[in-house]
Amino acid sequence: MAKLDIYNLSGAVTGSIELKDEIFGIEPNANAIAVVIRNQLANRRQGTSCTKTRSEVRGGGKRPWRQKGTGRARHGSTRSAQYVGGGIIFGPKPRDYSYTVPKKIKRLAIKSALSSKLLDKKIIVVDDMNLDEIKTATVVKALKALNADKSALIVTEEKNEKVILSARNIPDVKTSLVNTINVFDILKYDSFLVTKAAVEKIQEVYV
Repeated sequence: MAKLDIYNLSGAVTGSIELKDEIFGIEPNANAIAVVIRNQLANRRQGTSCTKTRSEVRGGGKRPWRQKGTGRARHGSTRSAQYVGGGIIFGPKPRDYSYTVPKKIKRLAIKSALSSKLLDKKIIVVDDMNLDEIKTATVVKALKALNADKSALIVTEEKNEKVILSARNIPDVKTSLVNTINVFDILKYDSFLVTKAAVEKIQEVYV
C-alpha cells in the first residue's frame, strides 16, 4: 500500500494515510481512460445544430424560367441547394450524441486516473476543508501552501458551501464530491486535492 502524508491548510504534516493498491496502485489502462473521456465529451454535446432543407427555406414557389428554349439548365425552384439562400443537402439536424459505457470500464477508468495521479505525485490529502468563513483568499493561501496553486480539483466527502463559494472564483480550481468525481476532471486538473474523509469514502466505494 502507498502511504501519503496528511496536511492541514497551512501546509504542515499532521499524519499519514495508506492508499489501497486496488484503487490507487493499479497499472493505468490508457484505453479505458480514452473510452470514458470520449463518452463524457459526447454526452456533453447539446446536439442542437440544425440546417434547413429545400422544403423548409422560404420562397422559391415559382420556376425561375421556362423549361425549354432559354439555353440554360432546367430549374424548378431558386431554393435548390446550388442557389444562394437555398436548402442544405444532408445538413445537421437535432440529435442525441450520448451513449452508455459499461460500468466495469467506468470503474477501471476511475481507478486508472487515480493511480496515474499517484504515480505523478499529484494527490494531496488534507485533514479537512473546514473554513471559518466564505473567503476566496483563504483557499488561495491554502492552495499555495500545499503547492497546488497551478490548477486543482478539490474533493470533499459532503457538500461544503463555504468551500464551494470560496473556490468558485479561482481560475483553474473546481470543487467536487466523492460521488461526482469523473475521469475527465481528475486528469484535467494538475493537483487532486482530497480530504481524508473523502479518501476513505473513495476506498469504500471503489474497492
